[in-house]
Amino acid sequence: MPNKKSAEKRMRQSEKNRLYNRYWTTRCKTAVKKVLEAVESKDTELAAKRFDAAQGVIDKAVVKGVMHHNTGDRRKAMLSRRVKQLSVQPAAQE
Repeated sequence: MPNKKSAEKRMRQSEKNRLYNRYWTTRCKTAVKKVLEAVESKDTELAAKRFDAAQGVIDKAVVKGVMHHNTGDRRKAMLSRRVKQLSVQPAAQE
């Protein structure tokens, strides 16, 4: 346990921030997993819908400082690439 009052306050703040960051990180990961799940099932419409939702969640995490903007951009680019491959793939098979 901390001996100084400022150290106690810092401990309370860091715990509160840890929980806040964990909430947003988990929310981002869940949104990404849902998009990838829709891509695996080859459901173009559902994947596009979930991709839009995931973009919003990732952008909010970036604005709140939970995620670095480059990390957010990289995750959105990866998801976008997967969703586009899904929409292009059926046309190539025909």
